[in-house]
Amino acid sequence: MDRLSDLQARLEHAMEDRGLWPADSPWVRPAMESFPRHLFAPDRLWTWNGHAYVPVDRATDPAAWAELVYGGPADSTITQVTDGLPTSSLSCEDVVADMLDSLMLEPGQPTLELGAATGRNARLLAERAGPGRVTTVEYDPQLAAAATANLAATGDGVNVITGDGALGAPGAGPVLRVISTYAVDEVPWAWVEQTLPGGRIVSPWGRLGHVALTVAPDGKSATGWVQGLATFMPARGTDQGLTWEQVRQAQLRPEEGPFARDLGVLHQDASVLFALRVIAPDIRIRTAAADGTVTVLLHDGRTSWAWVTSSDGGSTVAQQGGPRRLAAELESAWSEWERADAPGLYDFGMTRTAHEQYIWAHNAETGPRWSTTDDRSLRAA
Repeated sequence: MDRLSDLQARLEHAMEDRGLWPADSPWVRPAMESFPRHLFAPDRLWTWNGHAYVPVDRATDPAAWAELVYGGPADSTITQVTDGLPTSSLSCEDVVADMLDSLMLEPGQPTLELGAATGRNARLLAERAGPGRVTTVEYDPQLAAAATANLAATGDGVNVITGDGALGAPGAGPVLRVISTYAVDEVPWAWVEQTLPGGRIVSPWGRLGHVALTVAPDGKSATGWVQGLATFMPARGTDQGLTWEQVRQAQLRPEEGPFARDLGVLHQDASVLFALRVIAPDIRIRTAAADGTVTVLLHDGRTSWAWVTSSDGGSTVAQQGGPRRLAAELESAWSEWERADAPGLYDFGMTRTAHEQYIWAHNAETGPRWSTTDDRSLRAA
């Protein structure tokens, strides 16, 4: 236990040194310190060995297990792997703190969480809102059972429901705060409907960042700003498509041509990366840099891919295969971002209505906007 306490203290100090404890929500730090990560971590964790996710068991390798629980502020702890892919985790400590801060939770406010996972986030919410004020929904029955046990062991007072988080929590009544621990491309309208006017919804969007929306006085829309940048697991059942490697293998006859943009900017500037995700939502972007060379991998999860490389003092070249020319599409989206006055990450916001969802820049009413509504059933809602 001393080793766990030492690692917990190391993580807390790292959060402090990097200024990651939210000053506007002073309750967050003592809550997270009172309910540390190891109280909610299962005895089997998972780590990437360079080829696949492999288990690390507390009983056989307690030191490695403890290090996985307490990495750095930006390190998540994988708690479940399904069909070779992570499906649940203890989120990064800095992201947990940031999202709780974004929620602006006050004592006594009825709160709905989507994605109970280990139960830790629900416990933190209950520490602030109070016993009997938090309902959490978990899709996976095994995770729901584990969350229930963890919550009972750390104070109880949270209602755990096994069900589809996209539906909210029918029968749980209206709430003032909603928080999702998994990413959605479309904020479910059921969440808005269950939130009282003036209430706040915090959710990861598109596996790349999270937004905080406030429900309008008439309850017919919710709008708000992007709060931060991080990567989140998608909702269960989300079709993640093919990997870049799989798409490339199916389309092995590439064309080659120049690429006019500075890949170093894309690798280093989160605002550009987020903007391109907004403007070209079906292009998946992965960047890497080594020995003065920046590499950007693009694919659409189905039929087309691109491999763009640059080096110090050298030209930038794009190889691409499939029916689409993703490198050219990326350049076009980049130009569109510039024409919109190059908004930074925190210049973006989201509005959700019963019939549409869109991302806007600078101003919700007058700024440029990009619809993120692709599903016809949502348009007809």
